Amino acid sequence: MGLSESTYYDRKKRMSDPERRSRARHSGRPAPGYSYTFNGEQVSDDQINSWLLELIEGEEHVYGYKFLGHCIRDRYNVRLNKKKSHRLCKELGILQKARQRKPAHPRRLPKNRVVTGSNQLWQMDIKYGYVIGRERFFFVLSIIDVFDRVVVGQYRGPVCEAKHAVQTLCHALQKRIQPGEPMPVIRTDNGPQFVSKLFGDMCESLELIHERIPPRTPNMNAYIESFHSVLERHLFSLRDFMTFEEAYEALDGYMDFYNNRKMHGSLKRMPPAVFSVWVKTQEDTSEFHKAM
Repeated sequence: MGLSESTYYDRKKRMSDPERRSRARHSGRPAPGYSYTFNGEQVSDDQINSWLLELIEGEEHVYGYKFLGHCIRDRYNVRLNKKKSHRLCKELGILQKARQRKPAHPRRLPKNRVVTGSNQLWQMDIKYGYVIGRERFFFVLSIIDVFDRVVVGQYRGPVCEAKHAVQTLCHALQKRIQPGEPMPVIRTDNGPQFVSKLFGDMCESLELIHERIPPRTPNMNAYIESFHSVLERHLFSLRDFMTFEEAYEALDGYMDFYNNRKMHGSLKRMPPAVFSVWVKTQEDTSEFHKAM
């Protein structure tokens, strides 16, 4: 391998020594002990510390380390970035505690629900695809009905923000929910799109119950996780996409197949859309549930 024995055994020895590993983790470039003004002159950290303490004694005591750094730059013409300002304030014991932000919409934990029909519980999640020709990922946000397994809404694009999640959910509600019908429960993980204020405000305005599963519990979002694994196995792992347009076209084609023609073992070997229509045609619901 072109590596001398002395180098190999020395590194092996160092990696087996807990004390050396600990020092290696915490070691880094030593602080220089000074900063520069915009004119190129050196200013010692001791001088900067005295200026910081003077600021804290005055009306600037309300500032955090970022604004204190700005004051040093403005008053004394010193180049002081936020990282060094944070370090110096921490060493002086004048670092303010970070504000605890209260979420606008606290998390509602999921319940064990008995789903007996369509549009009672929807699950949402996001998956990544890859465009090899552009060396970039794209996002696929899907919404699945837990009862009939129909993917009621889907978004795909190079970015996926809260507004895209809101738009996709609103379009699905317009297609599936008639005026006067009860709204489905929406279940998601704790992705930034779903914990955002925009998504929470939308759910509140439409009187939607939004449940967020605890961290590291994908089994509580099992239906959408299962669908995305099928999508990976049947499409993404078999195709190399050179452009975004090619990927989106292939995804749209597969979704048409999945919803309208792909047989589903837990849906009496019917495609999801066909099963959804078949359920509505059952006149005796008790006989239907016996058949299930």
